[in-house]
Amino acid sequence: MSHILLTNDDGIEAEGLRELASALEGLGTVSVVAPSREQSGSAQSLTLRQPIVCHTAGERRWAVDGTPADCIIVALHKLLPERPDLVISGINHGGNLGENVYYSGTVGAAREAAIHHLPAMAVSLVSKSAAPRFDAAARLTRSAAELILREGLPEQVLLNVNVPDPWGGAVRFTRQSQKITRNQLSEGKDPRGRTYFWLFEQKLDKDVEPDTDYAAISARAVSITPLHLDPTHAESLNHLSHWSTILEKASSG
Repeated sequence: MSHILLTNDDGIEAEGLRELASALEGLGTVSVVAPSREQSGSAQSLTLRQPIVCHTAGERRWAVDGTPADCIIVALHKLLPERPDLVISGINHGGNLGENVYYSGTVGAAREAAIHHLPAMAVSLVSKSAAPRFDAAARLTRSAAELILREGLPEQVLLNVNVPDPWGGAVRFTRQSQKITRNQLSEGKDPRGRTYFWLFEQKLDKDVEPDTDYAAISARAVSITPLHLDPTHAESLNHLSHWSTILEKASSG
């Protein structure tokens, strides 16, 4: 029987995680190792300056006082009796599109699993609703899990899945979009007179490329983007290699 490890960055009590665990019943043994509290925006960060505390939260369920990437490491090295066949991070409340994949704790957990040579996917529901419905995204995730368990994924590749709310039924494999938002800071004063900044995004007046994740979501289609662990830009590696001789001479002094 297959073994599936679930995590997220919204915390172990998040509705998207509960809905996903329920949808996967019968597909295999499901273990949940998730942060004890929300860790949105934590990317693939690790806890290095304090201990990582783990709490039992039920049968094959653990809450970790740490980041989503911490959860993967603790699960693989200490909590699980065997390596999982698949790691799923999600279902996140909110999209992880374009360059936001670099900030996302949801994607960071899946990337950590891929580093450990495990098939992995990150799943997000693109919804701003205060009471989103995760059922369609959960059903799609189960279907994708069945495919991965049967056919596998290429080495060092993880899937970044974004499901629109509502979903029109189509599924597209897409490229990661360029950034179409910019970071903004709203400034204010707290009751003690201290300055604070609230970070938010503002959409740019910019066309969306037709084969990208943002384009799929705009068309109410699911976006599935294969992400590779190796970010090396081979063209620049070849183009800039002659700099090494220049730098060696300049530094030999």
